[in-house]
Amino acid sequence: MVTHSTAHVEPRERADFWSQQVDSRHTRLDFRYARRDGFRGELTSQRSDDYELIGWRSDRIEYVRTPGLVRQDPAPDYRFLFPVEGELTLRQDGQEARLAPGFGRLMTLDTPFELLHDSMLRGVILSIPARGIDGPLNRKAPLDAALDLTTGLGRVLHGMLLSLHAERNRLDAAQFNAVTDRVVELLCMVAAGDDRPDAPDHLAQVEAAIRRYARDHATEPDLTGASMARALGWSLRQVQLALQRSGTTPRELIREERLRVVRDRLQRPEYTHMTISELACALGFSSASALSTAFRRRFGTSPRELRRRYQQA
Repeated sequence: MVTHSTAHVEPRERADFWSQQVDSRHTRLDFRYARRDGFRGELTSQRSDDYELIGWRSDRIEYVRTPGLVRQDPAPDYRFLFPVEGELTLRQDGQEARLAPGFGRLMTLDTPFELLHDSMLRGVILSIPARGIDGPLNRKAPLDAALDLTTGLGRVLHGMLLSLHAERNRLDAAQFNAVTDRVVELLCMVAAGDDRPDAPDHLAQVEAAIRRYARDHATEPDLTGASMARALGWSLRQVQLALQRSGTTPRELIREERLRVVRDRLQRPEYTHMTISELACALGFSSASALSTAFRRRFGTSPRELRRRYQQA
C-alpha cells in the first residue's frame, strides 16, 4: 500500500507533484487546476500486476484526455470510479454524466474525456485491464448510463470495493488479486444489466452457481462443462446458455479459473517447489507451453516472469 499527499510538498510544487502522481497511475492527461499554489490532494493505492485500487481526495481540478493524447499514448484499459463524498462530472462521447455518491461509471481511457469535480471530493477508482472487461462483456463497455450502487448487485459491488480499500494494509498481492477478480466479475454483471428486475432470473441463478462451482473445483483435472452440469443437476445446454449471456463458454470459464489458481500459486512460497510444468499438469494444461501461452494472453506476462518478480520482491 502506498500513500502520497501534497501535505509534504512545498505549496508552489504541489500541482506538479499531483500531476506526476496521476499520470504515473493512469495515462497522459492535461490538468486544469482551479489554483496551482497550495493545491491539496492525497491518494492511497493498492496495486498488483493486474489491478490498482486508488482512494483519493483533492481540491477542485479538471482532468482532460485530448484526441491528441489518445493518438500519442493509447491506453485501452478501463477505470471504474465513484464518488464517496462530493460529485463528479464526466464528459465523453458527446455525453455528460454527473455522478453523486451511490453511482459509479465504467469508462475507457482510449476515448477523449473531461473529468472534473469541486473542492475536496473523495472518491474511489479501480484500474482494470481491457481484457478483463471486453472479454466478459463480449463488447465495449457502455458509457450511456451510470451504474446504481445503492441496491441489488450494485450495492454489493460498492460494499466490496470500499471494504477492499479499507483492508488494503492486511492483504497480500495474491489475496488482493483474488478479491479484485470477484469484484470485476460482479462489475461486469452489473454493467451487463444482470441486476435488472426484468433480467432472466433463472439463467442468472444458473450462471452464478456455475461460476461458483468452477471456482471451487478448478483444481480437479477432469472438470468439464458436462461434469459441472451433472453435479449441479442441469443439462449441458442449460449451462451453455447461461454462460453465453456473458459471452463465455464452459471451457473458457474453466480455463479462466485455472489460470487464476496458477497465478495465485506462483505468488505463494508453499508452491515454489513446483515447476511450471508441474503446475500445468496439476491444473489440466497439456504442457508448460500451453499454460504459458494462455497465461500471457490473460495476464500479459509469463508464469516464469511473474514468479521471478515475486521472488525478487
